[in-house]
Amino acid sequence: MIGVLDPTTPRGAKIQLRNLSKRFGGQAAVDGISLDVPAGSFVALLGPSGSGKTTTLNLIAGFLTPDAGDILFDDRSVANVPPHHRDIGMVFQSYALFPHLTVAHNVAFPLRMRTRLAKADIERRVAETLALVRMEDYGGRYPRQLSGGQQQRVAMARALVSHPRLLLMDEPLGALDKKLRDQMQFEIKRIHRSVGTTFIYVTHDQSEALTMSDLVVLMHQGRIAQTGAPRELYTEPASVFVADFIGDSNLLNGRVTAVEADTVTVALDAGAAIAVPRRGNLAHALGRRVAVVLRPEDITVQTPGAGIPASLSGKVAEIGYQGDSCRLSVAVGGEAIKAKVPPQLALALQPGSAVELSWQRDAARLLSRDDREIA
Repeated sequence: MIGVLDPTTPRGAKIQLRNLSKRFGGQAAVDGISLDVPAGSFVALLGPSGSGKTTTLNLIAGFLTPDAGDILFDDRSVANVPPHHRDIGMVFQSYALFPHLTVAHNVAFPLRMRTRLAKADIERRVAETLALVRMEDYGGRYPRQLSGGQQQRVAMARALVSHPRLLLMDEPLGALDKKLRDQMQFEIKRIHRSVGTTFIYVTHDQSEALTMSDLVVLMHQGRIAQTGAPRELYTEPASVFVADFIGDSNLLNGRVTAVEADTVTVALDAGAAIAVPRRGNLAHALGRRVAVVLRPEDITVQTPGAGIPASLSGKVAEIGYQGDSCRLSVAVGGEAIKAKVPPQLALALQPGSAVELSWQRDAARLLSRDDREIA
């Protein structure tokens, strides 16, 4: 079938990291992380610069040797196995295509170097893989004759042509413009479904991670801050860092003043008291410093007297037009609260307009202000 690799292609590998550590000059780049990557899954290593995600990828690839811990492929340790014996493919941000070779010869290169396939078999495998990435008509071109997105597809084809059980990608869309980057996200997701290979994808772009992956591993200061499905990290952040990094958030600081069976009352630094649903036992002690997490799209904005009970009152500070919506910054006490509203509502407002803010009770989440308390 055009666009799908041979059905005999092996499925993806199961990857396990066990207490993995790597230091550079006394500084821990990766600090005792453990992770299970299911076979055939798409996992994003997400985090800011310096969080340890690229070092983790290089440890998995074998480009770096761990100082402590272990790396297992299908329950077999590979910590001391060289990269070319790990059955992996690699896609770099720079693509690293050979400028003097055609597209077809670039894709064929790993097969010529690592296998003893006959010429006809190599040509067949190259044709199949170029069809998979929708570049079957470009085999005779050179990299300089391709757009950035096309070069990225060729780089993926070269990484996949050997049918690796694990494909590693290090910020492969970083050099593309936003529109092309958005298109390529869905292309990479389609390719993953077609081949069944395990994908581990490094990015600092939360949109890429949320759009493409089955599992997001959010890293911070060499450790894993939270692991989960994209929706879980967005709706159930485990810490203030996660809530702030994933998506757009309002983090309203305050102190717990009352705890009831299903409600926690928080006196905000902005001067108001609000009720937040009680979930588990986190951050519920009287007097504890907390942050109330509210997503801008969960906030309802209305003019005074509109009839819906309001939780907070303030004045519009800024209005930003974003096409299908408008972003408001509302001054409430000393806080600037972000809200996302339809353009028609924003037309009735201007900087200085008095507004009232409300939200569904379950939209607010309570987190400790001390991230060290998050397991």
